[in-house]
Amino acid sequence: MKIVADDKIPYIRGVFEPYAEVVYLPGREITAPAVKEADALLVRTRTRCDAALLAGSTVRMVATATIGTDHIDLPWCAAHGITTVSAPGCNAGGVLQWVAAVLARTVGRELPEERTLGIVGVGHVGRLVERYATEWGFRVLRSDPPREAAEHLGRAEGYVPLEELAIRSDIVTFHVPMRREGPYPTARLAGEGFFAALKPGALLLNSSRGGIVDEELLGRAIAAGRCSCCIDTWEHEPTPNRELLEAALLATPHIAGYSEQGKANASAAVVAAVAEAFRLPLTGWYPTGVTRIARRPIGWAEMRATVTARFDIERQSQALKTAPERFEAFREEYEFRQEYF
Repeated sequence: MKIVADDKIPYIRGVFEPYAEVVYLPGREITAPAVKEADALLVRTRTRCDAALLAGSTVRMVATATIGTDHIDLPWCAAHGITTVSAPGCNAGGVLQWVAAVLARTVGRELPEERTLGIVGVGHVGRLVERYATEWGFRVLRSDPPREAAEHLGRAEGYVPLEELAIRSDIVTFHVPMRREGPYPTARLAGEGFFAALKPGALLLNSSRGGIVDEELLGRAIAAGRCSCCIDTWEHEPTPNRELLEAALLATPHIAGYSEQGKANASAAVVAAVAEAFRLPLTGWYPTGVTRIARRPIGWAEMRATVTARFDIERQSQALKTAPERFEAFREEYEFRQEYF
């Protein structure tokens, strides 16, 4: 058995070696020749998994240590008998910490009870943000058309159309996957209709995917004094929009989910998927030395007083604004932070 793995997926070195030949490569160097004789491919978002990479190979599984799958051509893989797996929800706690750090810096001493927080996308991450935002006292609105349709949700459960959420929310945070096709596409989800409806003075947060928010329209809205923003994911990574970068209240290099626990969860999900598919004796594997987090309540005052010591988002933002050309280096060199609630 042969496995080709992104060399930046943490904790997995030595795990598969008793059972397989394992080749570690930088994500952007995982090429068609490199995977031609592989059985399994372990990737992150840096590797585009499509016909150009996989056609003619022996790959039977692509496992991505990420929540998103927009770097994988899912229909092509399915049509060619290649199993694809991801790690949904693995970094929810890390993204929650990013949102908490943003709110601590932007809402500050003001009472959350005076603010309405609109959550766009109520999956693993959005539900966790909702849970803590409600606990902190925010009025919460939700918009998630696929979930609303599947689970028959509506106004009684706090779900509203996106434009209504934009009108009523003081803060809007996006937690949706990138979908370019299908009945519920999310590319440019925050487009003309959203910005036309957006409440004056609103704060927009994007830690989902670049391209969910139309950056040109966002830049215009900021220039007109209609809104402000805090951004973690950018449309043209690793080259963020310089004007938007400067205008953002807080700007980070796609590291919202970069907690130690989030990375451990992703690696564990990948190991579990490969172990099940190829019948390897690795059931229940989890990185040694990583503390699993039991979610606990934390009040607004305690969170505000403690989050900066765990995640100094202002320092990270200033570093990116000072040296935006180091966007990818900041990601690769990032010291995974600890979740604590």
